[in-house]
Amino acid sequence: MSLPFQGTAWALSSDGLASVASSLGVFAPEIWAVLAVETSGCGYLEDRRPQIRYERHIFHRLTRGQYDDGDISDPSPGGYGTMGSHQYDRLSRAITKRRSAALQSASWGIGQIMGENFAAAGFSGVQDMVAAMLQSEDQQLAAMGSFLTNTNLRACLQAHDWKTFARGYNGPNYAINRYDARLNAEYQKYSSGLLPDLNVRAAQLYLTYLGFDPGTVDGIVGQHTLSALAQFQTQAGVATTRTIDADTVAQLQAALPAID
Repeated sequence: MSLPFQGTAWALSSDGLASVASSLGVFAPEIWAVLAVETSGCGYLEDRRPQIRYERHIFHRLTRGQYDDGDISDPSPGGYGTMGSHQYDRLSRAITKRRSAALQSASWGIGQIMGENFAAAGFSGVQDMVAAMLQSEDQQLAAMGSFLTNTNLRACLQAHDWKTFARGYNGPNYAINRYDARLNAEYQKYSSGLLPDLNVRAAQLYLTYLGFDPGTVDGIVGQHTLSALAQFQTQAGVATTRTIDADTVAQLQAALPAID
């Protein structure tokens, strides 16, 4: 039986990345700079639920403080606790109070789009947005692309105006976490040509879902990833390889259990 908010969780594809980059009028380094800062470039947890961050101050605002407890609802931001499944624990408690407001109070997926921004992200309602977030990183990235276009942040990304972009994407307190400087640093790194290999990255993500440990989902093949792949292939009774290509990804994808 699947967990709430658990979906197919397909990895980012080259077509998905190219489509959003083209619609925004940028190249891959600009896209990866944003993703690296927001989620370290991965839209899913190892249990195939989207990466989220629950924001208690948003829930407070949307519910007029009716449920203030300092954890799931509070006038001030913060109080996150650990990332990962703990954020779903907080979201689940908020859902018992008011579902729509709770879903709007979390940031979702690889680009961490706030649920309350569902319209700018191209959806008719927050439920539709969340449903898309469960399906694939392609849909998560498409939502980010729509948000940047509809909020006029696309031009800032094109111009590498990281301060204005950070203010619009992360809020007026962006400087506290050096958001603009981090964006620029990631952009410079990816502009040097060191871009993730999407086949390797997909293999790493699917190995994680299958319970193996390929290391960081970063699209860079290393011994850790190759070791995890060899363990999977031995367990599956297929020939072991040291090459990760589309066939390898398809092999891993086929081994994933279906989501109810």
